[in-house]
Amino acid sequence: MTRTLVLVRHGQSEWNLKNLFTGWKDPDLTDKGIEEARIAGHRLKEYGLHFGTAFTSELYRAQRTLSILLEELGQPHIPTVRDAALNERDYGDLSGLNKDDARAKWGEEQVLLWRRSYDIAPPGGESLKDTGARVWPFYIHRILPKVLSGDNVVVAAHGNSLRALVMALEGMSPADIVAEEISTGIPIVYRLNADSTVAEKTVLSH
Repeated sequence: MTRTLVLVRHGQSEWNLKNLFTGWKDPDLTDKGIEEARIAGHRLKEYGLHFGTAFTSELYRAQRTLSILLEELGQPHIPTVRDAALNERDYGDLSGLNKDDARAKWGEEQVLLWRRSYDIAPPGGESLKDTGARVWPFYIHRILPKVLSGDNVVVAAHGNSLRALVMALEGMSPADIVAEEISTGIPIVYRLNADSTVAEKTVLSH
């Protein structure tokens, strides 16, 4: 299988479990998150994938997910690039707050706008559009050339940085991407055409 790109959102983090806005904060994985990463690696192994390069963010939960996944695949030492361009969106003033407390303070509608809209940023933070503005150039200049050269590439990152990538890969509109959810620990396998468009997409659900 050539020109294959796999996207994996990190396993459940301690702050996912506590229902907190995480953003650029750096909690570890829960036991469930560790297991999700193991299962993701197992699924990719069953699928017969071997990777030449890995990319991840500067945040520990994504790095640890990648490490566990590659260990499970028997490929723990492949070249790995860590870059803040793949970090989760910065939730600004919401970071560390319980989502229910935020709704009580600002109202359900406002918090939903901050969480799910394309171009409305929370106070002091980034919108999905802002996140895309750093993810897309990194993808074009660093990740895509590897994939198009025939390398199989895995990216372990975050819900919103991956939503921005999926938006670009699948040609989604801002309206489409609002409803797109990326589950923790579920690999999404894309096979690309030579012109970088998507030939095939497979979700390796548990």
